[in-house]
Amino acid sequence: MVPHLTTALSGPLQELEKRLLGNATRIEQWFRSEWIEHTPPFYGSVDLRNSGFKLAPVDMNLFPGGFNNLSDDFLPLCVQAAHAAVERLCPDASRLLLIPENHTRNLFYLQNVARIASILGLTGLEVRIGSLLPDVTEPTPIELPDGSSLLLEPLVRHGNRLGLKDFDPCAVLLNNDLSAGAPALLQGLEDQWLLPPIHAGWATRRKSNHFAAYDQVAARFARLLDIDPWLVNPYFGRCGELNFHDRTGEDCLATQVDALLTMIRQKYAEYGIKETPFVVVKADAGTYGMGVMTVRDASEVVGLNRKQRNKMSVIKEGQQVSEVIIQEGVHTLETVNGGVAEPVVYMMDHYVVGGFYRVHGERGRDENLNAPGMHFEPLAFETCCNVPDCKKSTDAPPNRFYAYGVIARLALLAAAVEIEQTAPAELASA
Repeated sequence: MVPHLTTALSGPLQELEKRLLGNATRIEQWFRSEWIEHTPPFYGSVDLRNSGFKLAPVDMNLFPGGFNNLSDDFLPLCVQAAHAAVERLCPDASRLLLIPENHTRNLFYLQNVARIASILGLTGLEVRIGSLLPDVTEPTPIELPDGSSLLLEPLVRHGNRLGLKDFDPCAVLLNNDLSAGAPALLQGLEDQWLLPPIHAGWATRRKSNHFAAYDQVAARFARLLDIDPWLVNPYFGRCGELNFHDRTGEDCLATQVDALLTMIRQKYAEYGIKETPFVVVKADAGTYGMGVMTVRDASEVVGLNRKQRNKMSVIKEGQQVSEVIIQEGVHTLETVNGGVAEPVVYMMDHYVVGGFYRVHGERGRDENLNAPGMHFEPLAFETCCNVPDCKKSTDAPPNRFYAYGVIARLALLAAAVEIEQTAPAELASA
């Protein structure tokens, strides 16, 4: 059974989706040439928003934590893509160390870890899980809600290599976004692949860098299809040196918000769009939907009350927010069982391996859905995202989801460019 998707499956045909479907051959050729030039991240997930007139990514996660939310039907795609990723980076690999977040009480997240380990195990790798938690001093089994289990083991540094007491892996895969910084254990590793690289963690990564790279990718893609890049690309700005508690930087923020809203209004006028423009102000680093607010007028970011300042000032791991990205808000006109929904697309290597809908019954179509009260619909993608059916209409599931897969891969390509452009000098020259 597929959840009812009011707009996705019964809405009006969209010119953008027609263009994507009609140019599928050129698009796939273009992606193939791009992946020759750029190495894709090992894996990633992309949050998309479909406003009916615009389909664009709003977030790109390089440490995806929801593989447990994918339908079991997509497992073969995941294994095939994982094979490609391993062969590309470390073809003679036989052992892999997986390092998760320190969420030992979040059993649903740990189900994600178990799913990743299972996928990689099916590629012929011996996979074990090492924990950064200092209180994990011996192998610690954890039973999971779905009846499976995993074993967390203490990490051991052997010179310039990282492993376990009796386990020397060829590669180390992070499912920990390093929001609190990269511990010494992970630094200076030699002759081991660390995936993703340390500089892709949130201690140094910035969303504004990602969307600057996405600007480049979207512009090239738009030229290929002769479309306005705005149809697949949200405007954005950045404001640094903020202190929400001390109210410093408010003028910079208000100026950026006003400039962005002006640009969006001009585009809405050009396309005859009657919706109310909005922007999303969010921490330039970090995830989990923390440090996010929806703004419809620049005056709303001046004189924030204490509750608003507290909400915006701290993100995951208690990190203080001093930099924000101001991103064009993209309405979502999709619903699942009456709840506002947005698609989340998962990828490994440069392949789409599945997706689901993030659904929130108490949020509006111009609000952040990554918030308490959300849930996931793992069966929303009836078919995979990479097989269009030209015999069917553009809003048939294979074709709608193909469009999602195209935009998600644009974001993944931008992530590859971003990682290259932000690499430390010693890595960039390697």
